[in-house]
Amino acid sequence: MNAQECRAVRLGKIWTIGDFAKRFRLGPLEEKRLLKLLGPTATERQLLMNAGRKPFKPAGG
Repeated sequence: MNAQECRAVRLGKIWTIGDFAKRFRLGPLEEKRLLKLLGPTATERQLLMNAGRKPFKPAGG
């Protein structure tokens, strides 16, 4: 395994903030917050540690 492969394994997948927000159904305000915090791209780990979502509200509850 070369240095680049080791780095990729250690960091995980690199996402654009827009793609991550769409994939995980984040709202526009959260997407904007992540852009300010992390810049246009970030590792999956960084995004998962910093993303916030509204709590799930069951229907009729």
